[in-house]
Amino acid sequence: MAIKKIVSDIDVVTAARQRIKNAWDTYPKIYLSFSGGKDSLCLTSLIYDMIMAGQIDKQKLTVTFIDEEGIYPSMEKNALNWREKFMKIGVPFEWYCLPFKQVCTLDSLSASESWITWEPGKEDVWMRQPPPFAIRKSNILKYAGEMNYQTFLERRCRDGLSLVGLRTAEAYTRLQTIAVMDLKKDNTHRFYPIYDWTDNDVWMYIKERKLEFPEIYMHLYEAGVQKRNLRLSAFFGDKTTQGLRWIAEVQPDLWNKIEKRMPNAYLVLLYWESEMFARSSKKRKDLEEGVADANVDYRDKCLDLLYRNTDKYNINHDTLARLGDWRSLFVRIDGKARQKHYKKMYESILYGDPKGRDRRSLIISVFTDYAKEIAKNGNK
Repeated sequence: MAIKKIVSDIDVVTAARQRIKNAWDTYPKIYLSFSGGKDSLCLTSLIYDMIMAGQIDKQKLTVTFIDEEGIYPSMEKNALNWREKFMKIGVPFEWYCLPFKQVCTLDSLSASESWITWEPGKEDVWMRQPPPFAIRKSNILKYAGEMNYQTFLERRCRDGLSLVGLRTAEAYTRLQTIAVMDLKKDNTHRFYPIYDWTDNDVWMYIKERKLEFPEIYMHLYEAGVQKRNLRLSAFFGDKTTQGLRWIAEVQPDLWNKIEKRMPNAYLVLLYWESEMFARSSKKRKDLEEGVADANVDYRDKCLDLLYRNTDKYNINHDTLARLGDWRSLFVRIDGKARQKHYKKMYESILYGDPKGRDRRSLIISVFTDYAKEIAKNGNK
């Protein structure tokens, strides 16, 4: 789908304030989804300052924080500080330590792509203890691992509107989601006031307002993580695992806890830049895009993987459970996809796609390239 971008005559901070004010004027209840990361920090600061300035009613607001057990100490410190600030002005701050199903990219050898935070019966290997004020039980979650925290928050906050610090600059699939979003037609309960902020906007806002942010960002940047990839979430997620390398070097005590919780964590140190984590070195990329890749029919490999000889492949359990989605996608794009698309599909199934990002991006890539090809041929 083609996306039309409109240039505004106001800055992103002013636009975000207007969106927040409109949300407050429209919905009886507002939930702020706080994560402790840089984007969430900016949105939280905007809302807090607007409350203190009397521009929005604090009585409508509830802050929710999902403690994922495996979080950086500076991230926990940041969350504690903001909890104290909101509690002082009478705004509820719900700190959840519940057994949610989480994405894990380290368990492919165990035929799994998930783990459970704060899992009952595994208290001896928890990476840390929950704070005494944390919410440990909920009627929404009936058993450990029943749902992920996203589903939980959807149900918890369905009587109002959740404000989330999601930005389209971090992923093209997010841009697609925002572009087609309709709060009324889609019956969605999430809204993204800073969706159009760039990385520079985020860091400039933090700098100009002298906001305290988790110091782990600086350490990751010093360790070589590019600015656009500076994301904080659960240690074992598909986009954040690289941070484990830094922890092993400078925070050995924390690393020992991580390895005790997830024994396969050592694989990050050994094979981070390899195919195990769907990474390609420059040498491998050059080879695959050259003669070595020219003789590979990835469409046929996808057919073999999805239909003919599925059992002979080592596909982890979570991906295997979603194989029907991949087969449907193959049918949908077949005839429009090119070798690079089939290759992406083949590797995503083998490496795992726990959050479905590869499937979504593949759909966009195939139909975008197909539309360009038709337009090019039509102009000839």
